[in-house]
Amino acid sequence: MITSPLSFDFTVDDPDHQGLRVDLYLADEMEILTRSQLKARLSNMSVNGCSAKLSRKLELGDTVHLELLPVQATTVNPEDIELDILYENDDVVVVHKPQGMVVHPANGNYTGTLVQGLLFRYSGLRTEFQEPVRPGIIHRLDKDTSGVIIAAKNASSHEFLSRQFRKKRVEKKYLAIVKGSPAPSTGIIEKPLARDPHNRKRFRCSENGGKTATTEYKTLCRLDKYSFLVLKPKTGRTHQLRVHMLSLGTPIVGDPLYSRKVQGGPGCGLMLHAYRLKILLPGEKNPRTFRAPLPERFKQILRLRKD
Repeated sequence: MITSPLSFDFTVDDPDHQGLRVDLYLADEMEILTRSQLKARLSNMSVNGCSAKLSRKLELGDTVHLELLPVQATTVNPEDIELDILYENDDVVVVHKPQGMVVHPANGNYTGTLVQGLLFRYSGLRTEFQEPVRPGIIHRLDKDTSGVIIAAKNASSHEFLSRQFRKKRVEKKYLAIVKGSPAPSTGIIEKPLARDPHNRKRFRCSENGGKTATTEYKTLCRLDKYSFLVLKPKTGRTHQLRVHMLSLGTPIVGDPLYSRKVQGGPGCGLMLHAYRLKILLPGEKNPRTFRAPLPERFKQILRLRKD
């Protein structure tokens, strides 16, 4: 089966995206496709109504229209996966994503994803969204991060929710267990992030350039060798919390990219949990708050509490 061509329209409203190439923005920020996939599938692109190339650098206020060639849609099939539904209505579904589940098929993870579970549960997603790989997905959590994630059931809800993420009107709270103890115990980290030139999978704090990134943190309690923290990202950069914690010398326990494995340490995987999400739903006047219960892997380490 062949899907119809995909089209995307977006406006550059974040100063941090000014000067970024279109292909880098689409691949790294919006995570639509990789740069090579964009190049292979680009059918038409315009900026402010004028034809443009993927190498064009964005300016604040630019309006971009992108059309991609159709792809085979048989690679993403619905799967009967049990989902922990926290809330749902006709427009949205809020899920407690478990650790180890990938949000959408990519990079060798082509089965068992959240998207495939959603496609099985909501057969109408295929007709509501042209996007064959990420229908309804608005934001994502890393594979090893558990917690609250919201998805849209229709295109109008998708845009309504996506706009709040773009405008930074969504409030997120994470829980984390880190090695050691941050000093001071409570604070704000304001360090721009950039890709690590030596490893494209990693990011690092950058003194020159990079994208603005701000994280509030508070130590809830100290353990034997670890600390239990609440983290509030004010921006939504890739790996932001993981890199910011590393910058304090207190990497998140179990982080395969940014933390060395401690001999004899807990083998619970990445100790990062998206605990709370506050967002306004379509048709409502006041934001709702959704919470995902503390996972068992956290409780195991918190039993080591010393004070």
